[in-house]
Amino acid sequence: MKKILLTLAVLGSFSAAQAQQAGSWLIQGGLTRVAPKVSSGTLSAPSPSGTTVDVGADKQITAQVTYMVDQNWAVAVPLGLGFKHKLYGSGAIAGVGQIGTVTALPISVFAQYRFGESSAKFRPYAMLGLSYAYFHDAQGSATLNSLNPLNPVGGSTGLKVDSKFALSPGLGMAYQVDDRWFVDFSYTKSLLKTTTTLSTGQSINTTLNPAIITLAVGMRY
Repeated sequence: MKKILLTLAVLGSFSAAQAQQAGSWLIQGGLTRVAPKVSSGTLSAPSPSGTTVDVGADKQITAQVTYMVDQNWAVAVPLGLGFKHKLYGSGAIAGVGQIGTVTALPISVFAQYRFGESSAKFRPYAMLGLSYAYFHDAQGSATLNSLNPLNPVGGSTGLKVDSKFALSPGLGMAYQVDDRWFVDFSYTKSLLKTTTTLSTGQSINTTLNPAIITLAVGMRY
């Protein structure tokens, strides 16, 4: 009986150790919230002096594929369909409400360092990624049309948000439920600046620096 129990314990330890060993693929899916921490410049003339912008948060279902290079180092690629953010007037036009929308698709790759042994239940990790924020489907609202002094009568003001690269440092924690299933939590700060240009010629520079929080469940393959 003792031999059987000892064998099971050894096999259990071996299975746990396999969970995040070199060559393992970790596939996860969960919920991600992107909340920009906006520092806005002012809209160029002609516009009300001190016109700035704020950007709302969004959350979406996302996935991630991670490859364990060894028991500590990993490469991770998040996957998603994009985040739709509402744009709000602030500064001189605070209180006017929503002035537009834009969809952001972050394309990222991360290097992760996972602390501790591969058999550990809790594994905190640090990561650094390179992200490309692809902005598309930017649209101005009726409110923006009415505020823009250059907007033609009966026309609409278009928006173009420049896509940009950004560094994305972050921290996370993985909890190994068993030899295959795990729960993962991560916090990332993307250091992102961009410029938005109106179809009527005005432009505004904005630091977005979104905080990105993900809670996911995954499986080792």
